[in-house]
Amino acid sequence: MQTTIDALTPGNLRLLHAIATHGSFAAAARALGLAPSGLTWRVRQIEEVLDVLLFDRSRRQARLTEAGRELLREGDRLLGEMDTVAQRVRRVATGWEPRFTLSVDGAVSRTTMLELVEAFYALGAPTHLQWRDGTLTGTLEPLTGGRADLAIGVAVEAPPLADLRTAPLGDLRFIFAVAPHHPLATAREPLGDALLRAHRVVAVADSALRQQATYGLLPGQEVLTVDSLDTKIRAQLRGLGAGYLPEPMARPYIDAGLLVARQVERAARTTRLSYAWCDFGKRTRGRALQWWLERLQSPVTRAALLQNHHPS
Repeated sequence: MQTTIDALTPGNLRLLHAIATHGSFAAAARALGLAPSGLTWRVRQIEEVLDVLLFDRSRRQARLTEAGRELLREGDRLLGEMDTVAQRVRRVATGWEPRFTLSVDGAVSRTTMLELVEAFYALGAPTHLQWRDGTLTGTLEPLTGGRADLAIGVAVEAPPLADLRTAPLGDLRFIFAVAPHHPLATAREPLGDALLRAHRVVAVADSALRQQATYGLLPGQEVLTVDSLDTKIRAQLRGLGAGYLPEPMARPYIDAGLLVARQVERAARTTRLSYAWCDFGKRTRGRALQWWLERLQSPVTRAALLQNHHPS
C-alpha cells in the first residue's frame, strides 16, 4: 500500500502540475509521453492516498480543486527546496555553483556590471549566470527568498537573518531635477513642499512582491509610477513630472542642458547602498560567490558601480 511519501514524489508533483497547466488529462498525457489511462490511474492513486479530490472532473477541462491548488503551491515550494539542496551538494563536490543569480538595483551602473560579467565569463567557470533587475526592497527580496545569491545596490535595511551578510557599497547622492520646459525649472528656489505638491512627481515602483518601500513622495501629490530608473529619467526629460534622481545618472543630462537641477527646502538626500549575500559557512560557499565578493572588496569597483553611468 502506498504511503503519503510514495504519492508525493517529484515526478507525481510535476505530473499534477502538467495537468493543471495543459487543462486536461489528455493534453498532459501527450506532453509527458504517457498513455492517458496510465496518467489517470496515477492521479487516482495520489487522490486515494491523500483521501482528497485534486481535480474537478465535472467539466471538460481538468480544474484544480482548492485542495489541489494547495498541494501544487506546497509542491512548488518543496521542489524548489529540493533543487536548492541539489545545488549545494554539487557546489560542495565541484566548488562551482551550477547557477548564480545576481539581483541588481537600477541605481547600479550597467556598464560596470557588464564588465564584471565579462570578466567572470573569461574564467571559463561551469556556472550559469542570471541577472535580475530590482528596485528598493525588491533588490533584497530575491536574496532573502532564496531566488538570488548576491544582491548589489541594496538601499533598505536588511532583516536580522542569521545567515544574511552585508557590506557597504557606497553613498549615493540624489538631486531634484526637471526638464528645462517644466514649470519648476524657473520657479524661485528653494522649492518648498507646497509648490512641489502642486506638480506631478515621477516615482519608481518598488519591485518587491511583499513589503514595499517608497521615498520622496508628498501627501496628496499626483504620481506617475514607472518600473525603472531609466524610464523615470526618460519621463522627466519629457517634462512629464519632477523628482529625485541619483546624481551620477542625472549629471550627463544636466551637463547637456536636458535636465535642470533645482534646490529644495528639504534636506539633500543621500542613500547608503550595500551588497548582501547569504553565508552558510566556508564549506558551502561557492567559488562564484567568492569571486564576486573579492571583486566587490575593491574600492575602485565599488565606486564604478555607483558612478560609471552614461546616457542610453
